[in-house]
Amino acid sequence: MAGLIHRRVSLLVQQFLARGHKLALQPNAQLHTSRRLEKIVSFNLSDIGEGIREVTVKEWFIKEGDVVEQFDNLCEVQSDKASVTITSRYDGKIVKLHKLVDEIALVGKPLLDFDVQDEAEESDSSEESSSDEEDAQIEHVLGQNATEIIGGSKVLATPAVRRIAMENKVDLQKVKASGRNGRILKGDVLEYLNIIPVGTVKPHPTLALQDVSGKNIGSTTPIKTETIVPLKGVGKAMFKSMTESLKIPHFAYSDEVDLSQLVLVRDQLKNEALSYGVKLTYMPFFVKAASNALKKFPILNSSFDEGKECMILKSYHNISIAMHTPQGLVVPNVKNVETKSILDIALELNALQERGTKGSLNPDDFANGTFSLSNIGVVGGTYTHPCIMAPQVAIGAVGKTKLLPRFDTKGNVIAAHIMNVSWSADHRVIDGVTMASFSNEWKKLLENPHFFLLSAK
Repeated sequence: MAGLIHRRVSLLVQQFLARGHKLALQPNAQLHTSRRLEKIVSFNLSDIGEGIREVTVKEWFIKEGDVVEQFDNLCEVQSDKASVTITSRYDGKIVKLHKLVDEIALVGKPLLDFDVQDEAEESDSSEESSSDEEDAQIEHVLGQNATEIIGGSKVLATPAVRRIAMENKVDLQKVKASGRNGRILKGDVLEYLNIIPVGTVKPHPTLALQDVSGKNIGSTTPIKTETIVPLKGVGKAMFKSMTESLKIPHFAYSDEVDLSQLVLVRDQLKNEALSYGVKLTYMPFFVKAASNALKKFPILNSSFDEGKECMILKSYHNISIAMHTPQGLVVPNVKNVETKSILDIALELNALQERGTKGSLNPDDFANGTFSLSNIGVVGGTYTHPCIMAPQVAIGAVGKTKLLPRFDTKGNVIAAHIMNVSWSADHRVIDGVTMASFSNEWKKLLENPHFFLLSAK
């Protein structure tokens, strides 16, 4: 049983020994080990797609000396487009972290080093034994008093931590958590089992914040300070993309759109859309109208290759939508709008917004955008001068819809739902007539929404 049992025990013991502590075994307890071949392996940051060459380390879930298993979460990194969780490819002990939090990690370069066991150890293991016999030997070797497992409330813990708790009959509800937002770590279980001294695992800062919340610390004299906040994640992405954007000579074109008929149509359709589980806003109509207009003015659905001085026309309409999220402004896109119905577009926009709110957008959500729309009306804006998302050549921004007086065809004053739109285009390749003509086609569809029936998908 030496090989199989040793591997289970070592996951508990190695973390303890790596910190320089000594293991006091019970009298006559012996830890029989099989032949163990160690080697140090560098874990390189793999390619996460979309030409991303660097990421910022947002958070480490492990530290040097920890023992992890395959598929355990190692860290979270932030590219200029999305957050990605990096998982382990090995079973072994963490020897070295090459990057600190907020430092830049390069694709293809070492992220951390592992001390892994050679697979030769597997050949020395004996036949599998019953789980009861293994548990008994583990308890005998470690000299621990196991507690009974009690079902109850859900606790935050990784599968590896739950497995250790199960094998040692530990009720995780009784274990004091020290991880982020109350997550139970392996070290917490080891402290509970008295394998490592209490206090070895330091509480995550989120727990410290919870401890002091709500306390009255009294009035104090304000201290004038300056805080340096380095750009990272979405903020760093905005810095890069806007720097590139403002190299483009923009020109602007604005107009107003009477959405009175669209307001009626959307009111008639929104309850039906809810029966499909879809929240129907005005944005799907704006997106579909843009796609239909792009069919008549395909040069606006292109990218400009400055080096080769050529346009690359795209047959697919991947329309990027600017969204505000807790992480900042992000611009994912709805793929192949030209093939989708308004209901399909609404469903995909709902999904993108939900993933954006949760911070779970992935690189594919940002890939290959061809044209952009932004809705500044959600925060009360009317006009703006939107910045083009290079290498695209055009972008539109819609303002808040207002009920304003207008004249009808008979000269009577009526209440109309008026929205303003602002377009920006790359003046190196797009002229004013083209942009205005596109805007007029887009406007015609929104002011006469029954025209959508002629090209419904």
